[in-house]
Amino acid sequence: MAAKKSTKKTTTRGRNQDRALVAGGQDYEVRYEAKKTGRSAPAVKKAIKKVGNSRTAIEKRLAKKG
Repeated sequence: MAAKKSTKKTTTRGRNQDRALVAGGQDYEVRYEAKKTGRSAPAVKKAIKKVGNSRTAIEKRLAKKG
């Protein structure tokens, strides 16, 4: 029997979806977002709890408060 050739294509869909979200449990992501917006890490975590983990929603919320 011949080996089956893989036809799976590598896409960036998963990476793009991951970049659109902020994982509140990952300290490095929270620190990055805090540094990027000029806010504290607890403020970022509070924003995540309030508006969800969408990066654009979090940045919009943190921009309003600042």
